[in-house]
Amino acid sequence: MKQVETIKVRNLTTGYRNSKGDKCVTRCLDASLYPGELTCLLGPNGAGKSTLLRTLAGFQKPLSGFVEIAGRPLADYSGKDLARTISVVLTEKPLLDNMDVETLVGLGRAPYTGFWGRLSVRDKDAVNNAISLAGIEPLRYRMVQSLSDGERQKVMIAKAFAQETPVIFLDEPTAFLDYPSKVEIMLLLYSFAHKMEKTIFMSTHDLDMAMQLSDRIWLMDKKLGVKTGTHEELIQSGDMELYFDNRGILFDKADGLFKIDLKKKEELRFKSDNI
Repeated sequence: MKQVETIKVRNLTTGYRNSKGDKCVTRCLDASLYPGELTCLLGPNGAGKSTLLRTLAGFQKPLSGFVEIAGRPLADYSGKDLARTISVVLTEKPLLDNMDVETLVGLGRAPYTGFWGRLSVRDKDAVNNAISLAGIEPLRYRMVQSLSDGERQKVMIAKAFAQETPVIFLDEPTAFLDYPSKVEIMLLLYSFAHKMEKTIFMSTHDLDMAMQLSDRIWLMDKKLGVKTGTHEELIQSGDMELYFDNRGILFDKADGLFKIDLKKKEELRFKSDNI
């Protein structure tokens, strides 16, 4: 049975317009995102991952091409419609000191509360459910500025859960976290996608965790463009090796993980010894 896409991208070119002309970042992308899946966007810094996320979220217009969300063109969505369809978690720390966690999570209900922002019983239930799903009940009454980076990130994810959108985009949600916190965040997102049938799309530099936990991967590179598929498909096609070639790491097909290129390490040591 064929899966129905949550988001369909066809012949999409992303980038920026200015007085000197268009600056293209990603060209002619054809790809899809599906409900009940965690999809990871992998690529080096400067490849255009954040630009692609902003374009799909409706924060900036594509240079050309077509984006469809839930069977409807992205261009037809109003700001309110988008806020009820896509929630976004960014890498930047929220500048929301002197606010407790429960209040911050409650901001996720903004698309539903109207001008005054008063939470109804339904809104409060959504906030309580989000706090429970994210496992942050002990943090409920803590002030935001007192949280660790890992705790703050979980709170921002809970805010996205409270928004109750079918789609969640995250821009490097595990950046600056210690390893146990990274694993905890990834497991939380994987579980939420599968249990709640959400479409979750995130950029990340945590290659091995993406390989182990994502349902689908988008590989992104300025020269090579974008390739998508399950990690098995990308391994079999050779794209997983190709996209990370000559960067000091090797992809081991046998165990499906990335490893340091020890030959390159020896070459660098040899050069340094002969300077």
